Amino acid sequence: MTIQVGEQLPQVTFRIMTAEGPVAKTTDDIFKGRKVVLIGVPGAFTPTCHRNHLPGYVQKASEIKTKGIDAIAVTSVNDVFVMDAWSKASDGEGVEFLSDGNADFAKALGLAMDGTGFGLGTRSKRYSMVVDNGVVATLNIEDTPSQANLSGVDNLLKAL
Repeated sequence: MTIQVGEQLPQVTFRIMTAEGPVAKTTDDIFKGRKVVLIGVPGAFTPTCHRNHLPGYVQKASEIKTKGIDAIAVTSVNDVFVMDAWSKASDGEGVEFLSDGNADFAKALGLAMDGTGFGLGTRSKRYSMVVDNGVVATLNIEDTPSQANLSGVDNLLKAL
């Protein structure tokens, strides 16, 4: 069952990279007491994710934060080292890169996607959401993984 607006995010553990190395962070660590824009992508460095989806959020981070958003985060079914490399390659300072290496979060949201036909295994569907204190306030899910229209920054900004 896919998560719906008004529902609490599931409790999982992400991995994030810090100056001291990889650190485990729970859903509560990231979302409790904050208003967060979260984007989910099928894979770091994949063409649509790297060229079309993430860049808008990086470029418009300041504008998003003026709308009452405390943080912007991106999650993908990649390990923490790949997510760290993607952060650096994307000039993603100011965006939190959350590794969902085992797809636990994607599965718990009901937003896992079977990418085995492309050699990708289990991945996350492409989406954007606004999460207010751990509760989904806005949710935009793409029907086609290679598109970033519904989940793109311009569409999300309209909802803020």
